[in-house]
Amino acid sequence: MSSTPTAKLRTQPSAGPTAIPDSRDLVVDLIRVACMFAVVAVHLLMMGISVDGSGIGVGNPLTSLSWFAQGTWFGQVMPLFFVVGGFASLTSWRSLQRRGGDAGDYLRNRVLRLVRPTVALYAFLAVALWSATAAGVPGDLLTVIAAGAGVQLWFLAAYLICQAMVPTMAKLHSVAPYRTIAALAAGGVVVDVVRLGLEHNPWGFDSNPIGLLNMVFVWGLLQQLGFFYADGFFDRFARWKLILGAVACYVALIPLTHAGPYPVDMLTNQNPPMFPLILVGLAHVLLVKAVYPVLQGFVRVGWVQKTMFVVGSRAMTIYLWHLPLIIAMFGIALLLRLPFPEPASAEWWLSRPLFYVAAWALVLLVSTPLVRLELAGTALTPGAARPAMWRILTGTVVAIIPPFVVMRTALDTVNATWGLVLLVVAVALVTGNVPDRAWKSPRPVAMGS
Repeated sequence: MSSTPTAKLRTQPSAGPTAIPDSRDLVVDLIRVACMFAVVAVHLLMMGISVDGSGIGVGNPLTSLSWFAQGTWFGQVMPLFFVVGGFASLTSWRSLQRRGGDAGDYLRNRVLRLVRPTVALYAFLAVALWSATAAGVPGDLLTVIAAGAGVQLWFLAAYLICQAMVPTMAKLHSVAPYRTIAALAAGGVVVDVVRLGLEHNPWGFDSNPIGLLNMVFVWGLLQQLGFFYADGFFDRFARWKLILGAVACYVALIPLTHAGPYPVDMLTNQNPPMFPLILVGLAHVLLVKAVYPVLQGFVRVGWVQKTMFVVGSRAMTIYLWHLPLIIAMFGIALLLRLPFPEPASAEWWLSRPLFYVAAWALVLLVSTPLVRLELAGTALTPGAARPAMWRILTGTVVAIIPPFVVMRTALDTVNATWGLVLLVVAVALVTGNVPDRAWKSPRPVAMGS
């Protein structure tokens, strides 16, 4: 989106000729990029490949670490990602409103930005999985590979749901910000109480789907914290108060997890999301604000800004493709018969930095041509009518279905195929390159023309 007409521009000499609006919070960009580096690192470390006489084994070495569950209180970055996403969403929404846009324009833009890159991934996965099936890859191995390649897709479903809420939640934020936060928190608690209370019910039904309501309450509340961030709410507090607040969040987590019903591991609390993630996200944003001056100095460094630009400008593409590419990297290593140390061994840990660098090199290489889908414009072609609101809403729902199903059942060949079809339909519904009435009543052709 273009900046507002009144926005002043400043140029960072060390970062090249790129002009950056004064209103832009580069620390938010830094957080997004840092979260991306953390996500790639965690997913790489969660993939332990072992090769022995019985065949190829795949496991998660991190679960064997005694400190891992507790470490997720600091390393689980997705709550913070939703907070900074809320900051960006409210900023974009207000900018769009100033230019005369409405909820339909906002949602259409977000669906196109998020779904077009996802279409390419689904097309690749569908072709790859069908080809592997035809080539005779063992079914159990293919199931593991497919499931691993689709782990990250839950985020697309959750984020699209939150994006659909932005116009309404922004209005509620402007009218009753504290009551809105309180209502979301209460909803999250009620959902958890019902879900956990029925976990061992005598009727034998699965209470887990009840927790899916917290995709609205938990992720929505974290997004709402981003609205407060955008309004400068956290800037009102002294550093010691911010740190004290973060400590209070972590202290509150202790009885909830160690003595209460919630898992200590915040990754386990993620799908469906549970209330402790709110405390983790709040703690993280308070700590960010506590060290904000340091981060401001860091983002002025030339190479940091260049890294932020390269990764930030293709963040969605990197997020979607990093897991399939990590799997492909390990597959190539297997074909080359490279040695695979025992997962979680000292040799394994020492080899991870090399694999991490290789993974990023591969991700950046592949994302270079694919990023065009993420950065492609969303403006209507001249003379084209914006799709009707019902089409935009339908396209949004259709776009949510494929990643939502993957989140619930894991990726496989079949849902990669029909998911691709639905995502293409979603893009077609919101694109609007053809005026709505063009297909209903063709313009009559004058005689003799």
